[in-house]
Amino acid sequence: MNARNLLATAVVFMCLCSSALAQPPAPPVSTIRVSGHAILHAKPDRVEIDLGVVTQGSQAGPTAAENASHLEAVLAALRKTAAEEADIKTVSYGLTANYRYPAGGAPPEITGYTATNIVHVKLDDLKKMGNIIDVATQSGANRVQGIQFTLRDPESVHLQALREAATNARAQAAALASALGLKISRVLSVQEEGEYAPPIRPVRLAVARAEAAAEPTPIEAGTLDISANVVLTVAIDVQNTSPG
Repeated sequence: MNARNLLATAVVFMCLCSSALAQPPAPPVSTIRVSGHAILHAKPDRVEIDLGVVTQGSQAGPTAAENASHLEAVLAALRKTAAEEADIKTVSYGLTANYRYPAGGAPPEITGYTATNIVHVKLDDLKKMGNIIDVATQSGANRVQGIQFTLRDPESVHLQALREAATNARAQAAALASALGLKISRVLSVQEEGEYAPPIRPVRLAVARAEAAAEPTPIEAGTLDISANVVLTVAIDVQNTSPG
């Protein structure tokens, strides 16, 4: 490139820069920011129960063997009652020594052993839940750690809650804009507020019944609350502002 072309390019560049600097800055965008909320009430269609056997004895081997024997009886009864409908798996097992601590700082003494074996039962037929608990306790289970009601497809309910939360947010933004004589021009951003957690309703079972009963243990499933929060930011057209 010769000197004449280089000079011409420099002149054009300076003119463009001067023109850009001469243009006024874009006016700030006026916005409305709202938070939409929705809560859905869904009936649970899955129950999960942790139950098992705790045994104690003076020697480790016999204690573990007794625990295994009782648990096998419990599992056999559960499989017979729930057939193929229940998903049963072991979630924890432990064999621990029990200690006595003499006065005066003497070394601790082993007084026996405790064996614990807990299985997790997942069942989609909630009508069998009370019967499952009774069958387990009658066949040797002496630990029911917890019952949780859940949904088989929580994501679909969560998406519905999100849609309703977004609709609620949009309605709020429209109401505010209308009250101020403004018009929404476009959506600038929308995002879910907070982290989603699958809905779970825990139930405490105070005492596991070990004797036969005429009726299954009554436990009400109730409903699950699925909530969603959406933060919506919209741009408004200030030119449509009504004179105050």
